Amino acid sequence: MGRRKARERALQILFQVDMGGTDPQEAMKNMDESFGPVDNNVDFINRIVMGTLDNLEFINQTITSVSQDWDLKRMAGADRNIIRIAFYEIFFCRDTPNNVAVNEAIELGKTYGGEDSARFINGILGKVLAKPEDYFPKTGDAKSTCDQRNTTASPGITT
Repeated sequence: MGRRKARERALQILFQVDMGGTDPQEAMKNMDESFGPVDNNVDFINRIVMGTLDNLEFINQTITSVSQDWDLKRMAGADRNIIRIAFYEIFFCRDTPNNVAVNEAIELGKTYGGEDSARFINGILGKVLAKPEDYFPKTGDAKSTCDQRNTTASPGITT
């Protein structure tokens, strides 16, 4: 499983957590049962899911401040979670170039979102990247980063 497919799996897990109130580990288990266990990139999926959830308050505040006239709860669930993943990678994952995070989010939007999702997602992410100094977290704001996340301690995804 490449990173694009791993992001898809992470999106599906976050969607279950967001829309259904499912526990993250239970959502991971559900995905394994429905689509089979992940053969590789388990750590990457765990980093995205748990890191996004760890930093959800900061990420949601950023989305709200950027998306004028859009209430976070009114956004389509897929769009909201795609943007969350992208912001997690942009803000907290040094191993993912910003342009990769944006391009992957746009592609996820084309696959899982509505007709205008890719354009909407690109607009939100573009605003942050146009003036990153206005949005990047201050020291101490991060609950966990890709470098800090202990993925082996996160149960749920099997190899």
